[in-house]
Amino acid sequence: MAKEKTVGSASLLTELVQANRYKRTQGRIARQATLLAIWVLILIAAYQLFQQLDTYVVMVYYGLQYAISGALVVVGFWIAYRLINWPTFADFLIAVEAEMNKVTWPSKAELWRSVIVVIALIFILALLLFTFDFLWITIFKAIGLIPTASNPGA
Repeated sequence: MAKEKTVGSASLLTELVQANRYKRTQGRIARQATLLAIWVLILIAAYQLFQQLDTYVVMVYYGLQYAISGALVVVGFWIAYRLINWPTFADFLIAVEAEMNKVTWPSKAELWRSVIVVIALIFILALLLFTFDFLWITIFKAIGLIPTASNPGA
């Protein structure tokens, strides 16, 4: 089976001015999750910019901070939407979803057993480290490397 080649894979800058969707039915979940994550980051960045502009923009230009933050959201949303339809990135996301479909996920019972094993192991290791720490402090105090509370000047 021959690999599909993307004919004339455009650069991201030329992709930004197009409105078509690349392989729209393939890799939908990975592409939608990626788009949602990028949009959340853009909204956080716009909110942070809005707050920063609030401290620098005088009251006369109050609408300016809304305009700048809104423009960032609109432009950022469009760039993110075009990014997931850029053939190079879209093919990557399609491949990611194909690989994720091959994964065998653990059952709920197996997941709980694994969680209990990990938590028990953490407690055992913490107890072991505490024991070694207590042992070495006791040895170092006995030979005089660490001064005791009754003899701080020693």
